[in-house]
Amino acid sequence: MSKKAFIFDLDGVIVDTAKYHFLAWQKIAKSLNINFTHEDNELLKGVSRVRSLDIILGLGNVQATQEQKDQWLIQKNDDYLSYLVDMDESEVLPGVLKILKLLKDKNQGIALGSASKNARPILEKTGVLSYFDVIVDGNDVTNAKPDPEVFLKAAQLLNIDPKNSIVFEDSVAGIQAANIAEMVSVGIGEETILHEADHIFKDFTQIETSFIEELIG
Repeated sequence: MSKKAFIFDLDGVIVDTAKYHFLAWQKIAKSLNINFTHEDNELLKGVSRVRSLDIILGLGNVQATQEQKDQWLIQKNDDYLSYLVDMDESEVLPGVLKILKLLKDKNQGIALGSASKNARPILEKTGVLSYFDVIVDGNDVTNAKPDPEVFLKAAQLLNIDPKNSIVFEDSVAGIQAANIAEMVSVGIGEETILHEADHIFKDFTQIETSFIEELIG
């Protein structure tokens, strides 16, 4: 059995913290009289916090100083973290644990590749931290997806060739990053949005054991 690198995004893949990001960004937008919808929120998937703020300000044609931006970024993160206080195992998305357990049993390399700077506490609160051999998050990289830095670094830390790596992502930018890195891309979500992925599943409950075993080879 060959050893592959299985790299997971966090938000919208392992846990559904996307809803908390949305609420925190919406609060900032509302304070600036910007109408920020769920559709607008799709633009922020897989994108850094700094870039996300720029996108929201662009939606409302709001000009701001760097000092104002820094203040809003801190406020957004504080609001987001306040939503995470009560997180527990129930926040792990359906079907994820089954796949993580299977990969662990088969001695595969398991990594997190996420733009989130709060990845470690989230994994700890939801009880899945021990499944991951490597964690690469927003604190460890300088380039946001679709730049493949986060995934390439995860593969490097696992000491596994990028071409023997599989990425699970729910964002267009994340799928593009995996493709640029010449990794197998598995989209979790809507086919119409993630059509660039090599494989697409609505969620992890649709992923059969045989599919994972085929990826391992």
